[in-house]
Amino acid sequence: MAQDVANVARRVNEVVEEGKDHLDLSDCKLISFPDGVFKVLRTATDNIRSITLANNELKALTNKFFSTFVQLRELDLQGNKLSKLPDAVGEMKHLTSINLSQNKLKSFPDRLTEIRTLENINLENNEISDVPVEKLSSMPALKTANVRSNPLEGQRPSVSTLSFELLIDP
Repeated sequence: MAQDVANVARRVNEVVEEGKDHLDLSDCKLISFPDGVFKVLRTATDNIRSITLANNELKALTNKFFSTFVQLRELDLQGNKLSKLPDAVGEMKHLTSINLSQNKLKSFPDRLTEIRTLENINLENNEISDVPVEKLSSMPALKTANVRSNPLEGQRPSVSTLSFELLIDP
């Protein structure tokens, strides 16, 4: 445990001291985003464009996370235990890519469809049964939505009529 905390502290300090634009806290056994990280990064949050929190044990993220890292372009949350996203995710004005694969999402996070800059959504291997194809089609920048390995119910959309690539199981 102490080694994990030291690892997080080291990675966060590198971002602050070296002015990096990517925060990588993958494989740190995090069950939540540490409050102390917000304090340490207070002077660097506007510079951070990419955050990787992959392969942790996160069950939730707070609105504070999304309201703090407003300049994010890429967010990798794959391999966690997330069952939903807070409403503040819809206010991410610069986000272009979000990876939510291998989580516990039971429904499509509708607030993602409000992010006009979002190009890539990866929701592979969750527990999603319905995809809001009409809302996705109205997203101006969307290129790819990966919903493979989900228990999708009902009719499959005609992929040829979509303005983006919808990746689904055959």
